[in-house]
Amino acid sequence: MSTLLFSLRNVPDDEADEIKSLLTVNNIDYYETSAGNWGASIPALWLKNDDELLEAQQLLNTYHQERAITQREIYQQQKKSQKNTSLFFNNFPKRITYLAASLFILYLYIQMLTEFGL
Repeated sequence: MSTLLFSLRNVPDDEADEIKSLLTVNNIDYYETSAGNWGASIPALWLKNDDELLEAQQLLNTYHQERAITQREIYQQQKKSQKNTSLFFNNFPKRITYLAASLFILYLYIQMLTEFGL
């Protein structure tokens, strides 16, 4: 009987590809299911042989620990080089422009309500 190994819902494509190649390299027999046309099914990796479950889980645990370290390092490098900054929160002139535009629209809305008596 098949066993659910890993759900692929909200998993980045690069991570899913790396997990599939990890299972293939270690000769673990699996198959993949998609979310279907409407996204109602479970996108996941399933083991065909229940006997390989413990080995596959150990491989996934090791992989996720290594991935967490590398992703944290990438984030720290981006943080140092300011490549992960948000356009809205770190650009003061744009922030003021958006705030002024929002207040102007609110003013127009209130003006129209009082003028037309709605």
